[in-house]
Parts: sequence; C-alpha cells; structure tokens
Amino acid sequence: MKTQAITAPVPGSDMGHEIVLRTTGLSKRFGKLEAVKDLNLELRRGEVFGFLGPNGSGKSTTVGMILGLIEPTAGNIELFGLNLRDNLWSVLRRVGAVVEAPAFYPYLSGWDNLEVLATATGGVPKSRIAEVLERVNLKDRASDPYGHYSMGMKQRLGIASTLLRDPELIILDEPANGLDPAGTKEVRDLIAALAREGRTVFLCSHMLHEVEQICHRVAVIKQGAMLTSAPVDELLNRGHMLRIAVADIASAEEVLKKLPWVGSIKREDSYLAVAVPKDRSSQVAEALAEQRIFPSEMISHSLSLENVFLELTGGKSGD
Repeated sequence: MKTQAITAPVPGSDMGHEIVLRTTGLSKRFGKLEAVKDLNLELRRGEVFGFLGPNGSGKSTTVGMILGLIEPTAGNIELFGLNLRDNLWSVLRRVGAVVEAPAFYPYLSGWDNLEVLATATGGVPKSRIAEVLERVNLKDRASDPYGHYSMGMKQRLGIASTLLRDPELIILDEPANGLDPAGTKEVRDLIAALAREGRTVFLCSHMLHEVEQICHRVAVIKQGAMLTSAPVDELLNRGHMLRIAVADIASAEEVLKKLPWVGSIKREDSYLAVAVPKDRSSQVAEALAEQRIFPSEMISHSLSLENVFLELTGGKSGD
C-alpha cells in the first residue's frame, strides 16, 4: 500500500484552487524534431507536482520554456496568472530553480557561494542567507568549502540557493540524484516542508518510489506528448490488479473482456492478470460464476508508480 508522506494542501482546498503555472498548447520544434507537442499543464499552489518521462521525452525542454530560456514554437505559458512572454522578469522573480546538478565555486564556503548569488541577484539581505542555510540544515557547515560537502549537502545548498528570493514556485530537476537513503530522506522532508508552507514544487525525477511518496499529482510525457496527468492515488488505483487462477483461461478471458470497467488482461502461466478497480473485485467473481467459471485463486495487489509508469510509456524494467 502506498503511504502519503506529506500533508500539503491538495486539490479541492482553498489554497489548492489557485493556479500557479499553466501551459496551454505548449510546443517546441527543433528543425524536424518536435520535442514538445501541445502540452497542457496546471500546477496549483501548495502541491508537489511530479513531471515524469523517459530520457529524451521533452522534460528539460519544457522546463527551459517555463524558465524563459527556450522560446516556444507555439502555445502559451502563464505564471501566477500572468503571461510569461509579457511579464518575464516580474514573474521569474517569484520562481526558484535547480536544473540538473547544482554548480558552485568549490573553494568557497557554502555561505560565500550564497552571498555571491545574493549579490548578483540583488535585494537579498545577509539575514536571508542565514535563514535559508538553517532551513536546509547547513547552518553548522556554512563556513566549510563547498568542495568538501557530501552529495546530499550539495543538493541541499542548491535548494537553499533557490530560496534566497523566497519563491512561490520551485522547480527541482532530480534533487535526490546520487544520494544515499539518508540524503534522499533529507531532501524529501525538505520538499514536503516547502509544500506545507504553500509553495508549489515542480519535481522532475526518475526516482519513482520517492515521487510516489511525496507528490500529489503527476504528469507523464513521452516523445513530447502528454500520456496522462492525474493524482498519484488515482494512478495507483488504476494500477490495481487481480491475479486469477482458473481451469479454462480462454473462456474466463472472453468473459472479462466484456466487462467495461476491466482494463488490460494478460496471461501469466496458469493465471490471468487483470487490471480492475479495487471496488470491483467481487463483481469479477460474480461475472465468472454466472458463466459457471469458478476461480481456484484470486490474489489482489496494487502496482507501484514505477509499474504504472512503465506500462504507460511502454518501457521495461532495466531500460
């Protein structure tokens, strides 16, 4: 069973109604390559939104367009209700981002690196540097050279750099990449805390177990096109499976194909693996019994987000 690790506002709450980021028909073409195709996204205040897809699916291009680094071929981007193209600087001041690995001067301390960024950005007092370092649990290591930091500390300093201007939208690209379990938990807890404060976190990650624990909703894209956008719980319920053992597999399969709420049906040795909503399991047994097909075994289990992702994208474990 999936456990929800955070208690940030969810869609349906007053805070969750406010749209922080909206893309409409967003597309980008590089010559003959259509990297992003008619992408429609909505992120709400106070949620952690997972943005998932195989390598080369268009995630980085999408993030580049949202940050004003790449000009869209078509479509529109709104941040905080304002058109990005016409209000670039005013809206991006409200956004923080760590794209790919955070990069800092290795011979400068964590504090000095943040001070360089604060000076370049302008309008960030030193007291804010102290606040964000304490926030990411680096206050006691602030004077240590960045080059001496562990991978987890480097990732947390990267997140600290996004918080200097107190952003409302935070974009994180693989924030737990290369971390050990303790470092991964530190980053996960920090993201959860940011969402609880009403910030929106746009999370690009390949660590689907972490996404499953922390995200409210996810979007999955492949070859630049949206495959699905839904609450995590809804995707996991969609991935509920029954493994059914019957003597006459072919006849059972024909019966189940006629049920409109049954998803995929696959043969696995002497079993049928049937995608079915959790609350329909008893009706599966009834439908088979009506045709005098009596299962000798019915095993219920839910798929992980990784399983659902691989099914949606047509991938295989180990790709």
